[in-house]
Amino acid sequence: MKNAYLHFRLRLARHALLHFAASLKSSLEYILLGFGPVLIGLIAVIALPGLFAAGQPWPQALSLFAGQTLLGALPVWLLRKRLHPAAVMLWSRPLPISPRSKWQADAAVAGLIVGPLSLVYALSTAIWFFQWPDWLRPIAAQALLLTVVSLLLVWLLSALILRHRNRMPAARKPGRSRPAPTQYIAQRGGMARYWYQLFWLPFWRAENVIGIQQTLLLAGALLSIGVWMAHPPVVPPALWGSCAALMTMLLTDRGDKAVTEQIALLRPVAAGWPLRTESLYRLAMLATLLPGMAVLGWFGVLTLGRNAGGYSHTVATVWLCVAAVAQLAVVALRKLSVRGRVGLVISAILILTAIGSELWN
Repeated sequence: MKNAYLHFRLRLARHALLHFAASLKSSLEYILLGFGPVLIGLIAVIALPGLFAAGQPWPQALSLFAGQTLLGALPVWLLRKRLHPAAVMLWSRPLPISPRSKWQADAAVAGLIVGPLSLVYALSTAIWFFQWPDWLRPIAAQALLLTVVSLLLVWLLSALILRHRNRMPAARKPGRSRPAPTQYIAQRGGMARYWYQLFWLPFWRAENVIGIQQTLLLAGALLSIGVWMAHPPVVPPALWGSCAALMTMLLTDRGDKAVTEQIALLRPVAAGWPLRTESLYRLAMLATLLPGMAVLGWFGVLTLGRNAGGYSHTVATVWLCVAAVAQLAVVALRKLSVRGRVGLVISAILILTAIGSELWN
């Protein structure tokens, strides 16, 4: 039973990862085609926090080390429902599987994610050791040790995440029974309330990860622009400009795709509702622009809203205008083919990257 359960969990996890990769095919095309020229720079950044932490005072070093570890375990946390679905957990709980076997299976499944991540860490570390910057030379041994320890902690934390999902839920005390409703009272709130119930809430429920996906893309875009404007000397600013362009465009594209799929699900169901569904759908389409516009607003505040030197206000204005037009085009040109949409997003990323590379020149 031990080996059978381990093999079952590994096969289940591989199937889930393949299915997840297939669902992200178009996003991967954006990243590989639009971000290919700076892909090596992105890989180098992955191991940078652990290497850089070795030469910092302990509060900053601990923050960098903890942040890198949590970021490494993030994929397992995001994919935990795919790696171990709820239906499989309910099916396997009555089986005579020992806690040790479950822990070994969780650790092995976590290794499926951490294994490829280790290769990326090794490549990133090799890039920095090949470059051999002055700040790395006196702390090379400590930096390498911190990177290895960070990977081990990522594996342990990932296994604990799966272990926590697999545990038996505690029994809950039954709550007070609610009285049966006697009268239906229509709730007011207009289209905004229907949008909240039909488009916002479903993206956060059950196995849907759209809400988390959009939150991470929004946070990544805001962080990339913040670091881009901070202009740190370790990483070229053009790399952060490329990250900002990529995540901003993906933020709107993935959000518009999710809304389009939700509209397709609602059309046959909501056809007989006493509701102006087309107005609701238009509102949902326009709402996909809000996260991207928030990112552009953040960029405008950091560039045009202050009198800091070192960068071109003209380039910042052009970047902002092109980004706004690209955001509108993604939502407005929804009848494009899949390849046409990929071409639109990639072109916007390349143009924004080219403009952003001149910001600090």
